[in-house]
Formats: sequence, C-alpha cells, structure tokens
Amino acid sequence: MTDTDKTQDRVVIFDTTLRDGEQSPGATMTHAEKLEIAGLLDDMGVDIIEAGFPIASEGDFNAVTEIAKNAQNSVICGLARAQFGDIDRCWEAVKHASQPRIHTFIGTSPLHRAIPNLTKDEMAERIEQTVTHARNLCDNVQWSPMDATRTEIDYLYRVVEIAIKAGATTINIPDTVGYTAPRESADLIAKLIENVPGADEVIFATHCHNDLGMATANSLAAVEAGARQIECTINGLGERAGNTALEEVVMALKVRNDIMPFRTGIDSTKIMNISRRVATVSGFPVQFNKAIVGKNAFAHESGIHQDGMLKNAETFEIMRPEDVGLSATNLVMGKHSGRAALRSKLEELGFELGDNQLKDVFVRFKALADRKKEIYEDDLIALMRTATDPEEDRIKLVSMRVVCGTDGPQQADMVLDIDGTEHKTTQTGDGPVDASFNCIKALVDHSARLQLYQVHAVTEGTDAQATVSVRMEEDGRIVTGQSADTDTVVASTRAYIHALNRLLVRREKTGSDKREVSYKDVS
Repeated sequence: MTDTDKTQDRVVIFDTTLRDGEQSPGATMTHAEKLEIAGLLDDMGVDIIEAGFPIASEGDFNAVTEIAKNAQNSVICGLARAQFGDIDRCWEAVKHASQPRIHTFIGTSPLHRAIPNLTKDEMAERIEQTVTHARNLCDNVQWSPMDATRTEIDYLYRVVEIAIKAGATTINIPDTVGYTAPRESADLIAKLIENVPGADEVIFATHCHNDLGMATANSLAAVEAGARQIECTINGLGERAGNTALEEVVMALKVRNDIMPFRTGIDSTKIMNISRRVATVSGFPVQFNKAIVGKNAFAHESGIHQDGMLKNAETFEIMRPEDVGLSATNLVMGKHSGRAALRSKLEELGFELGDNQLKDVFVRFKALADRKKEIYEDDLIALMRTATDPEEDRIKLVSMRVVCGTDGPQQADMVLDIDGTEHKTTQTGDGPVDASFNCIKALVDHSARLQLYQVHAVTEGTDAQATVSVRMEEDGRIVTGQSADTDTVVASTRAYIHALNRLLVRREKTGSDKREVSYKDVS
C-alpha cells in the first residue's frame, strides 16, 4: 500500500469470512472449501484475506499455510492472541505468502482486562512486547484492541500509541459486541487520528459486529472519519448476529459515490457468485430480503413497482442486477439440457466442478428434471447444497417410505447405509418428518439436540423444491445440514443426515470423542 492509499480515497477491503465468519456456530468449512473460497476472494480483488487462526487447530494452520502458498494477489493474514506462541505459529503459516500479515489482538476494555486479570500497566507492557515480536518477524503487522468501543478513551489513546511505536502498521478498532452507533464510530476514529502520536503513519481499520443491525453504517461512518480499511465478511457471516457485509459496503461506496467518494479494488460483478458459494459451504442460507444478495433484492411484486420497472428500471432499483453478477434473465434448464450446458450454467453461478463431481451432479440434475417442468437458477443452487464432502458420507439414505394423513399414527420405514452396511427400521411419530427423524435416531447413536428446523420453497409451484435447513448441537459442537428435494420429507431426512455426518467429522477432527457410529436393527 502506498502513502497515497493511506491518505486519499482508497479503502482497503479486509475479508475475514474464513476466520470470523467460520466462527459462526455450525459454519465450519472443510479444508478444500476454505481453499476454494480463498481463491474466489483473491480473484475478486479483496486486498487482505484473514485466512484463519493458526494456533486454533492443526486444520486451521494447514489451511492458512496452503492459502498463503496459493494466493496470487491478496495479502494473507493470520490471527494471533497477544502471546509469543500464537504469533510464532501464525508466522509459520503466513510466511509462505508473497504478502504476509500478522494480526495480533488483546481485549482492552475493563471487562476484557479482567479476564487475564491484568492491570493497565501490565497490559500495556504485554502489548509492547508482543507487537514488537510480531514486527521482528513480519513487516506487515496489524494490532487490535478488542472491545475498543467500550475501552476508556484515554487508555485507548495510550495503547494505540504503544502499538504504533512497537511497529504496528495497521490499527484496527473493533466494535466487538456491536454496541456502538454510527456517530460514535466516526467520532472515535476522528479522536484517535487527532490525539494519538504517529496516527498519520498507519492505516486505521474498523471491524463492526451487527448485534444492533448497524455494522455497515458504523463501518461507513468510520471511513468518512478517516479509517481506510473495512473488515467484513461475505453475507455478513460471523459470530452472533454477524459482521459488516462485504457486499453492502462495496455497493454502498459504489452507489453513493456522490457523498462517499472512496474507491475499492473489488470486482462487484463477482459478488453474487461468491455469496452463493459461501452460503453453500457454510450451510447458512441467505435470507430472501438480504441487501444486495438476497433472492428478493431485485424482485418486484407490487403492481405499481412492476409498472415502474417496465417503464424505467431506475424507478425502483438503485443498482443493476448486472452490477453484482446477476444476469438480466433467468435461464431455465430442463430434462433436455446436456452436461456442457449444466457445467456452463453452474460456472456462471460460481460453482467450479471437476469431471467426477459434474457426473454426479448431472445425474441428480436429470432426476430433478424428470420431476419438475422447469429448473431455475435457484433450483441449481439448492441442488449444489445437497452435495457433501466424501469424508462426511458415513451415513447415507438408501430408501424410505412414509405413511401419513388424518388417521395416525404416522409411520416411516427407512434403510440407512452406515459405514458401508445397510440397516433398517420402522418408527412412528407426530407427523411424517418426526417419524423419519425417529428412524435415524433409532439407527444412529448420538445425543445431538435439534435446535432449528426450517423449510422454504426454492421456486414456485406445487413441484417446487423444498430446501430444508437443520441445526444440531451435541456437547458444545454445533453443526448445520441442508438438503433440497421436491419431496419435503425426503429433503428433511437428508438434511438431518447431512448434519449428523458433519457432526461425526467434528468429533474426529477435535479428537474429543472417539466414538464410532453405533447402530442396531430395530425392525
């Protein structure tokens, strides 16, 4: 980054989907998925990719290392607590990048100082030591005072100055709990720039959480006050209510260039593709009315709106669908479509498939086409969400049959393939879905509790696919599962199985539970 970038109209985009985003309960991604998303971010023009938290696990370390080796354009950053071991481990992972960065942090508010039981002086000393250590390893060091917006202002001035003198090149000011408001966000950045010695020599960044629904507004307010780096995630993914959404800040800066004349290096036409891909691999579907990337963002049902759109699209749209990568028309595919057409359409939607993957998806596409008259983009996206990593397929649905209606009890007959052996059962329940879930519980040993069960139709009509999302928790591990099918009960069953497969992978990766899948025939 040049000196001009520090002071003029350039806003640096720092994406933390692979770190903060993956910390969303149930959003854990596989190694291959992390590399894929990192590649899409790099290609999109993201300036800095926070690839993970290398000390957290061997898997995170390996992912950050591989991302660092493969990055073509972006700075690759790793997160580290204010501890020498964390910083060393972070450097071991990011040093392979052509542009590495170490991001180290410590909680500076009274609440966070109480956790390690440090006095203000003791914390100040640790900041000086750890930032110095990071800078001795890497020329590009970012430092964050966690919970900065609830830190005493005089103490915040003091520790920011210490970090700058110790060699930090970027100072990030996090609103860790999403507590602040836009005016406060701008005021805090302005005060730091005005009152901290050396502030003119570094980049100030903002990292805002969305607990009160103001993350994007807070980030943009900070930029107007002098911040030149925005930390964000695809789809606003993140802990609790999430983070500032990359797509929102990029398009806000583009659309409102009249009052916020700041530029980014992001290719906005790739936003929709990566949004859909992150939704797929994380298991977190994008809400229909989500800004920019939601299904309804460019949809119009009101007669007044439709009439206005037909006469002049600008009447009710402040941006074009093409600006975020949507085609003006929705290509309909059907049972006569070939493999090449399917590959082309999936690539347009952001899915890069190998030949074996395409073969499998094409079989499922044809099966869907035989049941639906028309297959739309949303159907294809839902179809891709049913794909799981091979390592997650220890449990597979072989067949099922349900009996339901006004006369109970509702009943399900099911055959599951568990680790290569088929097992069957018949169970009853309060409705066909409950009976189906009871079959799985009878065959697979687990204590997971169902936290969320959600169904929505992907497209219109009685032959529409149902997309089902489930969230489950077992011993503090939270996993999500998704599936889509024209049969809601089948989609529900597969989503439940998908979540269980992810749970088994989590057990194995953490090493905290060595249980094998156990089962019994109860038919």
